[in-house]
Amino acid sequence: MQLIIGGTYSGKRQAVRKLYPSKKISWVSAYEGIQLGHWQNMWEEKTLLVLEGWEVWLRDEIEGGRCQLDVIREGYRHTLEAVCSEEKHRNEHAVVIMLEMGRGIVPIAEADRSLRDICGWLQQDAATLAADVTYVWHGLEKKIK
Repeated sequence: MQLIIGGTYSGKRQAVRKLYPSKKISWVSAYEGIQLGHWQNMWEEKTLLVLEGWEVWLRDEIEGGRCQLDVIREGYRHTLEAVCSEEKHRNEHAVVIMLEMGRGIVPIAEADRSLRDICGWLQQDAATLAADVTYVWHGLEKKIK
């Protein structure tokens, strides 16, 4: 699994297309209203899986009020582990695109703080599981793992 992380409109999608120019992509995006739970069904054979919009999926979980943050994190970490396992099983690649948020600024609203916190924790989990981590800013990519 590869993690691509960066700020809003920093060029993360373009980085994926640049890294895999000839690869067909199964794109699972919260920005298009796709639920994360559908990733396995949407991952077509012999394609690259790209998962993006984690902050949207996490915000929906927080706003739903169904679980504590640590329970949500654990569930999403299991999803990342399942992606890694399926990637190996299929002998294909998966890319997780995550939005860096906050840059050290603490939001005033509690819900915003919770989202920033859980996104940061999940990004740490993704970075640990990922074989490669690339940071993107202003359209420039830097491999950091």
